[in-house]
Amino acid sequence: MRGMGNMQSMMKKMQKMQKEMLQAQEELNARQFEGTAGGGMVKVIVSGERKVLEVNIDPSVVDPEDVEMLQDLITVATNDALNKVDEATAATMGKFTQGLNLPF
Repeated sequence: MRGMGNMQSMMKKMQKMQKEMLQAQEELNARQFEGTAGGGMVKVIVSGERKVLEVNIDPSVVDPEDVEMLQDLITVATNDALNKVDEATAATMGKFTQGLNLPF
């Protein structure tokens, strides 16, 4: 019967870890991440859920003759913000999956 006690203990640990993972994911989702380009002339803010919340463009970078540059700056700022989400997710969720070889 000793094996049953170990199984119950392991199940409790797994339930606790699952609860902690859900809480950590909720906290990440509630955070906002800012990406920038052009020395801060373009800023993109995304949620931890990878949704674009805001785009701020300094009027000085708006050139009707060079729309391509503005598009590039927006792309760079968006990717910068999304990379920050990925880094925060890996840092936060990695402690739960470390050694388990599981995707998060």
